[in-house]
Amino acid sequence: MTCDNKILLNDWHVVAEADLLAFGDVQRTVLFEEPVYVSRDEDGGITVRRNTADGAKLPLQEKYGFIWTCLGAPERDIIHVPEAFEPDRYLVSGGSFGVKVSGLRVVENFLDMGHFPFVHTGWLGEEPHTEVQPYEVELTKDDEIIASECYFYQPQASPTAEGGIMVEYTYRVYRPYTVALYKTNPTYPDRNDYIVLFVQPVGPEDCIVHPYLCYVKDGMEEDTLRWFMQLIFAQDKPILENQIPRKLPLDPRAETPIRADKVAILYRRWLRDHQVTFGTLPAVA
Repeated sequence: MTCDNKILLNDWHVVAEADLLAFGDVQRTVLFEEPVYVSRDEDGGITVRRNTADGAKLPLQEKYGFIWTCLGAPERDIIHVPEAFEPDRYLVSGGSFGVKVSGLRVVENFLDMGHFPFVHTGWLGEEPHTEVQPYEVELTKDDEIIASECYFYQPQASPTAEGGIMVEYTYRVYRPYTVALYKTNPTYPDRNDYIVLFVQPVGPEDCIVHPYLCYVKDGMEEDTLRWFMQLIFAQDKPILENQIPRKLPLDPRAETPIRADKVAILYRRWLRDHQVTFGTLPAVA
């Protein structure tokens, strides 16, 4: 195992979707280059084991419809998502997507509004509405990154949107591989829909992305919501897999930032400060 960063090893990571693990099933997956086996016995009990001679058990939690494990000793709990406990929301997994790029690249792409008109044309953006307006970004006392007052015109902001609207986003980076957004609900402007990506680091240059959506139900079907998420991510996937390099450069001189990259700049600096090296190209001294 090449990952030796405690902030990563002592954290919880998604390794399977609970509903897809049948009775008597054993699924093999990989976390930080270490094979992991997730199984459900005939009585419904779930186990996560290392790929070792004794098949040592790993810590396990089931939350938000996913199975989580930790390769080290958990130092904090899985993130809390209040929207997941509101009864008038759909709680939908968007499916699991294997992506041949560093999971940190996926997080940074999720934070990037600038690609909406060019990658998600007709849905999350369109020309000539290409400008990313100034927004606020901060590192909170809880060591999370928040980007707020993010506005962008979207012709089809959600499956229920009828015509284009100016959408307000708030982005939240909880952990190196966990990022979420809150966005304007087109039916209820005083409420936000919520999407979080739980990114499973498989190797330094590949990952599995587990989206989780908490959307207000009114006027929407659950299957349509899942389809919408899969459509948007299918547009992102080839862009991500053509990133060069596949790892995320942490040297400030490696890629030229622009004003719209303010949150990405803070994200990279935050990773450097936490000495995250897995999936990165480290800064040159």
